[in-house]
Amino acid sequence: MALRLLLADDHPLIREGLKASLLDQGFTIVAEAEDGKSAVNLTLEHRPDVVVMDIGLPELDGLEAIRRIVRARPQSRVMVLTAHDDEQMRKAASDAGAMAYVCKNASTKEISDAVRALARGEVLLPRPDKNERNANRVTQLDAYFGSNQPGDPILTKREQEVLQHFANGNSTVEVARTLTISQKTVKNHLTSIYQKLNVRDRTEAVLLAVRMGIIKLERRTRPRI
Repeated sequence: MALRLLLADDHPLIREGLKASLLDQGFTIVAEAEDGKSAVNLTLEHRPDVVVMDIGLPELDGLEAIRRIVRARPQSRVMVLTAHDDEQMRKAASDAGAMAYVCKNASTKEISDAVRALARGEVLLPRPDKNERNANRVTQLDAYFGSNQPGDPILTKREQEVLQHFANGNSTVEVARTLTISQKTVKNHLTSIYQKLNVRDRTEAVLLAVRMGIIKLERRTRPRI
């Protein structure tokens, strides 16, 4: 039987991309939450095997949401999936009751393997290793962009600007107006971005670019420790 997951992230593009990736890996997504309070309530309602959640959530921050989930539904193991990669945050997540801590620049396979290991009862809270993390990022980049020479930009500055605006939730019309270019030019930039990143659509492009550190997602809240 497929593992049942609940996804909690306040950024819809991240949720959409993560959901597509995990469905491709054979998981079942039973619910999605955009804030900490919903994450707790939906966990109690749907009883997932694993809750995959960010820490920086509105309404109820991720750390408090983890505490409430662990108290009320300890059978649902919690995996933190976040952009915050530091020892203090890892310790806070562990103290709250999370049993895995994975950074958003991890590959789909790494995330899937972590979910399966967590479901088996393993605890995945390693100490951050900056050199290892950087090496993994280079390996991921080489897998996608093996023809690039060291130092070559993956996306042009303008393509990064366009993708960042989409990551911030802007429409094609809004991106064109903000950058003072035509909508056709925006679409041309998107086509180029898709080819360079080897992705099919805007969501995949944003998700991969965030993982690679090319763009950043604006957060509505900052997790409290």
